[in-house]
Amino acid sequence: MNVAIGWSLAGVLVLLTVVAAVAVGVGRLGPWWPVALAACRAVGQLAAVSLVIVLVLHSGWLTAAFVLLMFGIAALTSARRITKARGGRWAAAAIASGVAPILGLLLATHLVPAEPVAIIPIAGILIGGAMTATSLAGRRALDELTTRRGEYEAALALGLTNPDAARLIVRPTAGQALVPALDQTRTVGLVTLPGTFVGILLGGGTPVQAGATQLLVLIALLAIEGIAVLVTVELVAAEKLS
Repeated sequence: MNVAIGWSLAGVLVLLTVVAAVAVGVGRLGPWWPVALAACRAVGQLAAVSLVIVLVLHSGWLTAAFVLLMFGIAALTSARRITKARGGRWAAAAIASGVAPILGLLLATHLVPAEPVAIIPIAGILIGGAMTATSLAGRRALDELTTRRGEYEAALALGLTNPDAARLIVRPTAGQALVPALDQTRTVGLVTLPGTFVGILLGGGTPVQAGATQLLVLIALLAIEGIAVLVTVELVAAEKLS
C-alpha cells in the first residue's frame, strides 16, 4: 500500500488532527494542544528520519548511533511521563533491562540479521514497547502510592519495610501495563494484522515468513515489557522513581 503524497494527504492529516483535538477538548479528556503538538512533531520527525535513513542504512556505526538515539529519546519520554523529577537514568534502566538482552538474543541467534535494514525497525518496535510499558507501570504505581497512602502506612505499621509495603500496593495495578501487549498478542490475525506482518508481505515475503516474524516480535515484546514492568516496580519500591 502506497499512500499518494499531495494536497489530499495534507488535508486529511489536518482534518484528522482537528477531529482528535476536538474530541479531547469537548470531552474534557485533557487539553487539546498536546494532540496538535504530537501530530506536528510526528510530521517533522518522520520527515527528518526519511532524509537521514538512507545514510544510516549504509553504515553499521550510524545504525548503532541511531538505535542509541531512539533509546535515549524513549528513556527521556518515559521519565517525563512517570515523574516530575524526570529521572531519565532510571527509566533508561527499566527500558534497557528488557530490550538489551532480548535484542541481543535475537541478533546472536541470527533470527534478526545483523543488517541495518533489519536492526533499525526491530529495535524501534522493541524499544517503543518497553517505553510504553515503563511509562504506564511507573505512572500507575506512583498514582497508587499517592491515592492509597493510608494502606501503605498501615503496612509499615504492621512491620513491613518501605520497599515491601510499596510492592504490596503497586504490583497489581502496575501489571496492567501489560494489557495492551497481551491483547495484541491474543487477537493477532483475528482483529488486527500488525505492521511487521503487513510490511513483510508488501516487501515480497511469503505469508509464512510474515507470520513467523510477527510471532517473534509479539513474543519478544511480551518478554521485554514483562521485564520492564518488573524493574519499574522495583525502582518505585526503592524510591528511585518518585
